[in-house]
Amino acid sequence: VAVVSDTSPYLRLYKNVSGKLVKLTDPASMPASAAKNVSYSANGTYMAVATTSTPFVIIYRRSGDTYTKLTNPVTLPTGSATGLSWSPDGVYLSVAHSVSPYVTVYKNVADVFTKLSDPATIPTGTGAGCSFSYDSIYLAVTHASSPYITIYKRSGDTFTKLTNPATLPGSNGIASSFSLDGTYLS
Repeated sequence: VAVVSDTSPYLRLYKNVSGKLVKLTDPASMPASAAKNVSYSANGTYMAVATTSTPFVIIYRRSGDTYTKLTNPVTLPTGSATGLSWSPDGVYLSVAHSVSPYVTVYKNVADVFTKLSDPATIPTGTGAGCSFSYDSIYLAVTHASSPYITIYKRSGDTFTKLTNPATLPGSNGIASSFSLDGTYLS
């Protein structure tokens, strides 16, 4: 179990031992500012933390009870990160953040996270959250400014914006989630 907060220490890790949460030793490299989100890859090997100061995203590799910070991506998110989502296949990590392009997507190859090209059409305002579909094909990004949600379809390493839904959210998007079969988005 990972818990993030906006006061130091910004990250706490726990292990469930027979129904009791036991605090794990802190990673050697901890977040240096408020953490706004945390997300594990589906297989539990990777954990990412969204923070309010550079590098804005911290990626750890877990081995047993030990979390080791990986080298920062060469290209970092452009502003304070708030949302994270791993593609279920563990290949992609999306980060919603406060400065244009408002979403950054990384591809993981052998523990090296490389920023992909920005989508041709970026979200219209500050990113708040992001969510991959369970087949790793679709990415929804919630944000400030109409249409409040931008949905992409992935082909290879390219994310292409889909047509906006006929009925849009009424105000700033905060979070989204796909159903397991990918049919529904809420």
